[in-house]
Amino acid sequence: MSTLPGFLSVRVLRGANLVSRDAKGSDPYVVLNLDGQKLKTGVIKKTVNPVWNEDLTLAVKNASTPIKLEVFDKDTFSKDDQMGDAEFDIEALMQIIQMDLEDIRSGTVVRTVRPGSHCCLADESHIVWENGQVVQDLLLKLRNVETGVVHLQLRWVSIPG
Repeated sequence: MSTLPGFLSVRVLRGANLVSRDAKGSDPYVVLNLDGQKLKTGVIKKTVNPVWNEDLTLAVKNASTPIKLEVFDKDTFSKDDQMGDAEFDIEALMQIIQMDLEDIRSGTVVRTVRPGSHCCLADESHIVWENGQVVQDLLLKLRNVETGVVHLQLRWVSIPG
């Protein structure tokens, strides 16, 4: 699926019940990877329930390429510890972006994406028309770890012209 020219704004909201990697709690941060782009949040000290509330912006070339999310524990004197990973795609979001939604009331749920064996969704994900923008909230269950979820909010930023 080809995409409209634009960027994906990923607001990394928070983590919940992340694994503890240090005796005094973890110092988690998130890394997003897409098509060679690697962006990361700041480190939140000594917590397994961090609140980042940070915006990371990715240039999207192909909507069918999954975005990889990784959570790490920042260590001072050794390699950072992995705290889980997840993948998500934006194909459903991109399908809605291409629709004419101008006459729809703000706050309307346009589509619901349900968890399945092919994705890391921990719960249903709603795509909403909100104040002239398409917004998708995602709750991702981390893989390769005992526990942990990360809450994201996606917004598409179109390039005019």
